[in-house]
Amino acid sequence: MLSLTSAFGPIGSAGKKIAANDAETCHQRRFPAFKRSWAIVVLAFNAALWPQISSNAQELVQLSEPATPLELLEARFKETELRLRALEASIQSQADPSQALFPADATNPTNAQGLQYYTSRQTEPSFDPQDAAALGQTESSKDSKSGESKSKDGSGSGEKKSEDKDAKKSDKKDEKKDEKKKKTWFEKYTLRGYAQFRINETLDLQDGSFPSYLPGDSSVGDNQSFLLRRARLIFSGDMSEHLGVYLQPDFAASIPGINDQIKYVQIRDWYSDLYLDTGKVHRLRIGQSKIPYGWENMQSSSNRLSLDRNDAFNSAARNERDLGVFYYWTPKSAQDFFKYTIDEGLKGSGNYGIFGLGVYNGQGGSFREQNDNLHVVARFTLPRTLPNGQLYELGIQGYTGDYNVLTSPVSPLGTGSLINPFSKSTGYSDERIGWSGIYYPQPLGFQAEWNVGRGPALNAQQTAIEEQSVKGGYAQTMYQYKSNYGVMFPFLRYQYFRGGYKTERNAPYARIDDYEIGLEWQMNSSAELTTVYTFADRTNTATRSQANTLSYGQFVGDVLRMQFQFNY
Repeated sequence: MLSLTSAFGPIGSAGKKIAANDAETCHQRRFPAFKRSWAIVVLAFNAALWPQISSNAQELVQLSEPATPLELLEARFKETELRLRALEASIQSQADPSQALFPADATNPTNAQGLQYYTSRQTEPSFDPQDAAALGQTESSKDSKSGESKSKDGSGSGEKKSEDKDAKKSDKKDEKKDEKKKKTWFEKYTLRGYAQFRINETLDLQDGSFPSYLPGDSSVGDNQSFLLRRARLIFSGDMSEHLGVYLQPDFAASIPGINDQIKYVQIRDWYSDLYLDTGKVHRLRIGQSKIPYGWENMQSSSNRLSLDRNDAFNSAARNERDLGVFYYWTPKSAQDFFKYTIDEGLKGSGNYGIFGLGVYNGQGGSFREQNDNLHVVARFTLPRTLPNGQLYELGIQGYTGDYNVLTSPVSPLGTGSLINPFSKSTGYSDERIGWSGIYYPQPLGFQAEWNVGRGPALNAQQTAIEEQSVKGGYAQTMYQYKSNYGVMFPFLRYQYFRGGYKTERNAPYARIDDYEIGLEWQMNSSAELTTVYTFADRTNTATRSQANTLSYGQFVGDVLRMQFQFNY
């Protein structure tokens, strides 16, 4: 482009008249070959007048002293390049090309006086000094006839270039100083949170059914109404390039064994991320945090469609959390993927790496450890994008360790006095492997998970804890619908589970077949309402400690559930 624009150098007064008259005549007659002939005439004419560049540059120096001839020459090149583009555009649109070559302004409204406007203005042109210096060196090597003058200009441009380099170095140092300047505490951290307000009603209870009960919601049952399910406050931020913190207490926790007092403050997350590189590709998470097992387990309760997590995966880790150390590997592309699924409201699970590996106590978050054995967990997930922009994710995970079951008195099979089932003090083998598949709602979505393994469970005689097989999972489909009234997510869900519910007292053997139909309505970014209708057929795993009374049985019935969530 430089060779073409160089041909459009300064034009003399005679050239102005010829070009303007030719443009006017051609425009009036509208010759069929107008586009091609006009471009050829202008290029040839300007090329013939190229020797006038040096004299015109000197003239411009006298009119604008702050700028050097080389700077004004570079400015002229940039201006003529813009005029060339305007000329090409005018040719395409059949407009008057003289407007592109000799633009009018308020002071000089005529095309014939347009060039005078460019040569008479007193403002210093805007340009890059390094580009001007480089251009000066190039032109001095091309023009051998004006060697002495070019040499003088070259020495001046060399000094200018040196000054510009020094100035840029100084600017870069200042920028680095600004970046290193310590931020105030409120610039480093963020404070946010959410709360969930629920009400549930058992609408149907079949004859012979056990009382309604859900492990994840104490408001489902007799003599229950409103419940503050969660009240979270999240404090997070990066203390430096290599250390981040995340603190999340819950102000609405219920303590096991205390039935008449609720809303205790309990630690949910309290960890630091130690970044091993500035790109945050490799990091160690140290403290109490979520265990990387189960995609839905890692998904925030504020982001999940179903009011409770599926039992098949959630029974693997109480509160989905534990004390431990975890390593995560997350390339930049994966970081962007996970962030996008959250920012775009696609119900993502957050950034838990493409690969995760860790060790943790094993008894569950906010619970005292019961043995010296550590659990080991590993997870691999593959986030991908289809050619049409559809996001999906496939994952596999597994863990192994020993788990100690806490017991409570039961009446075996509902007969006789109360006894405590036998439980080994060294714990029971606890190991599972699971698969995850997520097709993000854009707008139709689907997610499913399944796991198998072995773990502790109450035996059929309800007298002792034994190792038994465990299996289960869920499938869910959802649709994202955007309207003037907000974003809506209707969804359908089925879950299946067979095995010992190890996080409950005595690890009772559970049989779960639940169906759900629900709708989440996001009124805005701060408020959402979720309504769910549950068709339940599940084991009531709450221990009944009464002589001659069955401790466990099936709850079969329908439950209407509503939750209002507000984010802050």
